[in-house]
Amino acid sequence: MANKSLEICFSPAIFEAHADKEAIVVVVDILRATSSICTAFANGVSEIIPVNSVNDAREMKNKGYLLAAERDGFVLDFADFGNSPFNFTSEKVRGRTVAYSTTNGTGMMKMAAVSHDVVIGSYLNFTSLCNWLIKQDRKVLIVCSGWKQRFSLEDTLCAGAIAEKLINEGGFTSVCDSVHASLDLWKVAKSDILGYVEKAAQRSRLRDKGLDDCIPYCHTFDITDIIPVLRNGRLTAL
Repeated sequence: MANKSLEICFSPAIFEAHADKEAIVVVVDILRATSSICTAFANGVSEIIPVNSVNDAREMKNKGYLLAAERDGFVLDFADFGNSPFNFTSEKVRGRTVAYSTTNGTGMMKMAAVSHDVVIGSYLNFTSLCNWLIKQDRKVLIVCSGWKQRFSLEDTLCAGAIAEKLINEGGFTSVCDSVHASLDLWKVAKSDILGYVEKAAQRSRLRDKGLDDCIPYCHTFDITDIIPVLRNGRLTAL
């Protein structure tokens, strides 16, 4: 019998409490990792290898990989470029394998690898992702990457948007308080997402560093129908 239950995890810090090796995990990191990953695949990247630490990122660079890496929004001094989706242009990434390391999102992907499947979610691939999840007839856990283990508004809003579609159109059910909270937040915000995100801490962090030019783009629905999936430690197009 299909298990079409739904949970949302608000932070990597509590992932173990939600973890289920039979579930599909959807990792969301709207500002900016999962938006950038979806953009890279839309622009023809071959594979993305998520790496955790700065040392691992340096090692991948030394092995000859194209490296996108940042910490706290700042591009690592040995990286080829940083974490803005606008960096992942077709000219740079088409046909290439990119090593990728970020403050929050890439570590969460590695942590979730114990699950049945790990897929990358954003507004950019929203409809194709939701439609695919509906067809799988399997428990879904949406994990918000947050900021250094903390709750984030922008990830929770996207989780609420996905949850709304899965419940309304996909026959999913939930007894998870995080799902109900995310749905309530999404209902408040969805008529003016960008206006609501103005209060998000990550929005302020990006503004302070002059990195907020991508925020409207990261909240744009359905730019691509590609669903990146983590297989054997590498992200490929599903």
